Amino acid sequence: MKPETLEAYISAYGKDVYAFCLYLARNRQDADDLYQDTFLKMVEIREKLELDHNPKSYLLSMAVHIWMNRKRKSAWRQRITGPQMPLEEMAQEPPDKEGSPEEQYITGEERSMVRQAVRKLPEKYRLPILLFYMEDQKLSEISRILDIPESTVKTRLHRAKKLLEKELEVVLNGQRYRQDFKAGAGPRGRTESTA
Repeated sequence: MKPETLEAYISAYGKDVYAFCLYLARNRQDADDLYQDTFLKMVEIREKLELDHNPKSYLLSMAVHIWMNRKRKSAWRQRITGPQMPLEEMAQEPPDKEGSPEEQYITGEERSMVRQAVRKLPEKYRLPILLFYMEDQKLSEISRILDIPESTVKTRLHRAKKLLEKELEVVLNGQRYRQDFKAGAGPRGRTESTA
């Protein structure tokens, strides 16, 4: 692969791939490693690449497979050596994509709550949600990236949405109740009497 070609792919897809790596890894150091390894793998297997179809999808697929292999190896090591204290630092939020109506509607605090709820999802639900909503991948592409049937992708997206709905309902209802209470309204929105 020519350096100009690699630079073109990094320029075109680098920000999206890095943001996705950051969501997967949950800290900057691991995200940096995953991002670099994804592009190194692309250079390494350049003859076998099928980048004509959908380069971004292919890069995301490589990132997912590299990440899953690392997790498998880490779990295997932990079984042998025992659990170790994680040295993770909380990842900063990746830059938002501007312009979509959803992003304009959701406030910063609500966006943060949604991100926290997504992070709490089990990985088998978190990956399809991130690929579908964050990376705008089609169901067929997610199926190919995760190497699972398309029907499984649909099921996991549906279950993930239900889990997120349940998690966010508790958080948002609690926040609304606190706001109503501060404003002098009771639990059902009635104004409390001061007598």
